[in-house]
Amino acid sequence: MSSRRSRQSSNGASRITDDQIIQLLSKLQQLVPEIRNRRSNKASASKVLQETCNYVRSLHREVDDLSDRLSHLLSTIDAESPEASIIQSLIM
Repeated sequence: MSSRRSRQSSNGASRITDDQIIQLLSKLQQLVPEIRNRRSNKASASKVLQETCNYVRSLHREVDDLSDRLSHLLSTIDAESPEASIIQSLIM
């Protein structure tokens, strides 16, 4: 990709430069454990994006699982108990 790409398209909308894409991919590499923990810092853009999508999906599954567990926990305790108050204060 050429880094001389125009920041403005013909209709005046802002465009992202190749350097900005490289910076964003670098930030993703630092955030995604599967990529960050590799010995080599070399990864194709498509691999970075694929691993990022996989990571976001796994986070989504984890949130769903924790939500289910929390719902189950809340359904098994008395709503007026001190434990329920603590849990509710943490999630509000």
